[in-house]
Amino acid sequence: MSVPLYQAKAEFFRMLGHPVRIRVLELLQDGPMPVRDLLAAIEVEPSSLSQQLAVLRRSGIVTSTRGGSTVVYELAGGDVADLMRAARRILTEMLAGRSELLAELREAGVTAS
Repeated sequence: MSVPLYQAKAEFFRMLGHPVRIRVLELLQDGPMPVRDLLAAIEVEPSSLSQQLAVLRRSGIVTSTRGGSTVVYELAGGDVADLMRAARRILTEMLAGRSELLAELREAGVTAS
């Protein structure tokens, strides 16, 4: 039995639902990076980063290549970078709306006093 599209989408977003995975995807938007550079930028334990990279690799969102002792990760396609940019735009709009609401609340509080 096939999985409904909405369920597959939910599983996809659940897979993205870890801060380290999101940070890895943000960093890889600029191009391939070796694990040592990802570790330096994210500042997590190597075992934690390894686990999160494995999840991303199994999902097919990132690919890895080995050159000697260096493993380099990169986004599997440009759509992931587009998704990260879209998420940033959506969050910016959401937060802008909240700051406008906060300003209105503050203004209403001052005039009600």
